[in-house]
Amino acid sequence: MGRTLGRRLRELRWKIGAVITRTEPSARRAVRFIGAGKACAGMTRLILASRVILIATSDDEIAGVARELARIGGEELRGKVVLHTSGALDSRPLDSVREFGAAVGSMHPLQSFSGVSVPSMDGRVFTIEGETPAVQVARRIARALGGSPVRIAGSKKLLYHAAAAMAAGHVLAVEEAATQLLVSLGMKRSEAVRALLPLTRQVLDNFERLGPRTAWTGPLSRGDFQVVRAHSRVLRESSRELAHAYEALNCLAVSVLAKDPAGMLAELGKSSAAAKPRAKVMGGNA
Repeated sequence: MGRTLGRRLRELRWKIGAVITRTEPSARRAVRFIGAGKACAGMTRLILASRVILIATSDDEIAGVARELARIGGEELRGKVVLHTSGALDSRPLDSVREFGAAVGSMHPLQSFSGVSVPSMDGRVFTIEGETPAVQVARRIARALGGSPVRIAGSKKLLYHAAAAMAAGHVLAVEEAATQLLVSLGMKRSEAVRALLPLTRQVLDNFERLGPRTAWTGPLSRGDFQVVRAHSRVLRESSRELAHAYEALNCLAVSVLAKDPAGMLAELGKSSAAAKPRAKVMGGNA
């Protein structure tokens, strides 16, 4: 994410100062990718020449980076803006630099970063929070990149990030599980992907155009619990993990999509019980 943001901002004529990573080789690679900047291994006072400092480390490193920045910067941080890019954390891990007068905040682009290509930020939501000067800079960066800044409360960031994880990583997991099921039937992987992706894309297109309930499809949306029970039964024979996931997803779908969630959940409970294999009864002589 840090390299991508740096490159996009450099293309927009933002001046890139120190580019800091753990090692010199990785810093040089980052500078080559960004197209500007001074490669540095470890924290350096060179970073204090910049008014805006962006921390794009893993979440558990942010507070430590901020403490090191506070140690070397001290009062020179007054008036600077320090942002981190975590989706799950608010600006509190930056308290050590806040104490020296830096304005702190967080800025998270709702975008998947593969590390291979440079994705477009056009139309992407950037969630931002923090102190007013930091929020103003984050909003300016988001708009410069073509994004849409949305301010949220720091206390709500974990819920926001959980929603993003469900819409991205969990959707991918479901798609891959379905793909593996088709491969297990003898399809080539390319055939399975070609079969499923258009279906998924169509549902998402309908979700965007028509809304969730109109886009809802499949036997559960029609109340066809006999087919749902059959699905659970055959999945239990194939993979208990897939069966559990299927049943949990059915409950989730009913909770968020059905007009009568309570009634459908009761029916799903019956379906789940019916799908479970019955215990064998053994006879014998006392």
